[in-house]
Amino acid sequence: MPQRTAGKEVTALLEEWGVKHIYGMPGDSINELIEELRHESSRIQFIQTRHEEVAALSAAADAKLTGKLGVCLSIAGPGAVHLLNGLYDAKADGAPVLAIAGQVASTEVGRDAFQEIKLERMFDDVAVFNQQVQTAEALPDLLNQAIKAAYTHKGVAVLTVSDDLFSQKIKRKPIYTSPLYVEGEVLPKKDQLLKAAQLINNAKKPVILAGKGLRKAKEELLSFAEKAAAPIVITLPAKGVVPDRHPYFLGNLGQIGTKPAYEAMEECDLLIMLGTSFPYRDYLPEDTPAIQLDIKPDQIGKRYPVEVGIVSDSKNGLHELTSYIEYKEQRGFLEACTEHMMKWREEMDKEKSVATSPLKPQQVIARLEEAVEDDAIFSVDVGNVTVWMARHCEMKKQDFIISSWLATMGCGLPGAISAKLNEPNRQAIAVCGDGGFTMVMQDFVTAVKYKLPIVVVILNNNNLGMIEYEQQVKGNINYGIELEDIDFAKFAEACGGQGISVSSHEELAPAFDQALQADKPVIIDVAVTNEPPLPGKITYTQAAGFSKYLLKKFFEKGEMDIPPLKKSLKRFF
Repeated sequence: MPQRTAGKEVTALLEEWGVKHIYGMPGDSINELIEELRHESSRIQFIQTRHEEVAALSAAADAKLTGKLGVCLSIAGPGAVHLLNGLYDAKADGAPVLAIAGQVASTEVGRDAFQEIKLERMFDDVAVFNQQVQTAEALPDLLNQAIKAAYTHKGVAVLTVSDDLFSQKIKRKPIYTSPLYVEGEVLPKKDQLLKAAQLINNAKKPVILAGKGLRKAKEELLSFAEKAAAPIVITLPAKGVVPDRHPYFLGNLGQIGTKPAYEAMEECDLLIMLGTSFPYRDYLPEDTPAIQLDIKPDQIGKRYPVEVGIVSDSKNGLHELTSYIEYKEQRGFLEACTEHMMKWREEMDKEKSVATSPLKPQQVIARLEEAVEDDAIFSVDVGNVTVWMARHCEMKKQDFIISSWLATMGCGLPGAISAKLNEPNRQAIAVCGDGGFTMVMQDFVTAVKYKLPIVVVILNNNNLGMIEYEQQVKGNINYGIELEDIDFAKFAEACGGQGISVSSHEELAPAFDQALQADKPVIIDVAVTNEPPLPGKITYTQAAGFSKYLLKKFFEKGEMDIPPLKKSLKRFF
């Protein structure tokens, strides 16, 4: 039997695992693997990024969007260091990602060679599997183990490999572990279901908090909510689990959330947490009994005390729980919540529909929502843009990708690149602020290079808007937040893409139509006001902090910066 190199075995196994593309940059400590990828380019596409952070963020987006393994690679030393931010994003959001990091020659490891870093130590915190490969013969088995660990633990697996190992031929008979991962169903226990059903049947004001764990149980969620007469509040990464116009839907919870969601949490007498371990305790009710359903036992009661924990996958768990509960005839609380949400939507619709000059971010989101197809993919950056998309973009059947737990700025563009590679027949739209986009803007040219007709919408206020608001709520005067103006439309054209500048309401719809029909990547640079991202419900602490900021600014600078009073009062009372 002819012997194959370890690098050839790696590409063959990755193909068996269903890997279609790999993100990264070539270099001296990974070039032998790059050579094997060149030979296999018709089956596995190597996507050259301009920064390894974008490679890792794109791989994480692959996993978030498809549920399948995302793969990135880097050289030793600085390239591997650059991967970290994207890998931590994958870890934080539970996305299975494989990172292959090159290393100095195997004969030089441990001798302080050029670009040598103790990579196993560096990757130890981010990875669920972290091994330096010692021999070519060990590489295929370790690769299979790494991928299985990434899938099993929904996290990052790292293999550190000296470049010379990839070119070595494997001499022993290739009897390897199987490139196979089987995920079984996790069924709930009857005693857990009985206890939960009793609490639900006795509750008069139950509220559902739904997380991203329900992405495969959308129908089951709606059936359960109907029978339990429970309004649905979602976490940010669960955006799209429930259609925004569903009558039981109250929107997001937290800083980015809605007033009806906040008030429902304050009033509820039973909290039902499904597929989430929501981290912001201040937005959850006090001293209220809770039920939590999660596939991971260690998440039950992790951040909020629960009366009953149900360990199950969401689809089976919700189906079974629904069969155990009674149809709730008393629906007064649900009806009151839906009425509050209708009034909230009316206010939001007014904000989106009124044409102002300069444009407000809400108005941009409204026109975008009208322009895209029902199955479009939104890759949303972190900052004020997160608030505007979470609150004002009404999802139908679209997908929504974001760095939800690490919340790293710069995730929007890599997510759109990933979306177009994985779903070439669907629209892929990155929605970014100018701050987030400029962190990774060099990789717009990656979309150009691979002819990916993505659309990047930049809400450009020349400011780090979310940080501005955070400073004000702390009672501090703004400092270090202004951004120099960049002509992003000209930048797009310089990269070989298309650029469109928008500064008026009349230009919005034609800009979106033109961009979505283009056969190349497009940046739409939209000049917007620096609208404060007021929370759905302003708390006393936030109001007190902002008052402190106003007084400090008045006495130190003689300036008074008051947000729209009518809107603020509605959010406060």
